[in-house]
Amino acid sequence: MFNTILVPTDGSAISQQAVDAAVEVARCCGASIVALSVAEPYPLTPLVEGAMVVDPGLDSRAMTAQAQARVDAVAAAARAAGVPCMTEVAQSFHPHQEIIAAATRHQCDAIFMGSHGRRGISRLIAGSETQKVLAYAPMPVMVFRPPLAERI
Repeated sequence: MFNTILVPTDGSAISQQAVDAAVEVARCCGASIVALSVAEPYPLTPLVEGAMVVDPGLDSRAMTAQAQARVDAVAAAARAAGVPCMTEVAQSFHPHQEIIAAATRHQCDAIFMGSHGRRGISRLIAGSETQKVLAYAPMPVMVFRPPLAERI
C-alpha cells in the first residue's frame, strides 16, 4: 500500500494524531516514515533608532531547535514501533511548499497531517497550510481533524 509516508508536524495535538496513525500504518505495511517540521521565521523589521539590537539569528536558531525536537519525538515513536524513520527540519515562510518538496524528494506515497496548526487571526491572514498541501500535492494526503467536541 505505502512504502514511505511523510508526516509534517508542528507539535500540536492534532499533528500528534497524524503521527500516531502514520506510525501504525507504516508498522502494518512495512513502510518507513519521513518526519518533517518546518520552522517559520518571524519577519523582523529592524528599528533604525531602536535602543536595542535584535539578533534575528537567535530567534531562527530557537525555532530550528524546536522543530528538531518535534521530529525527534516522531522518530522516537517510530523507533518504539520498529518503523524506520528519517527526520528533516526546514525553515520557510511557506511551509506547504516545503512539505510538498520533501514528499517529492523522498518519493513519499502519502502525506499524513493535521487539519490545522494556526488559530485565530493568523489562520485568516496566512490561510491553512493543510488546504494548500491538499491543493498542490501530487500524492494522496490524509488529513486528521480534532474530535467534534473540540471543534465546537
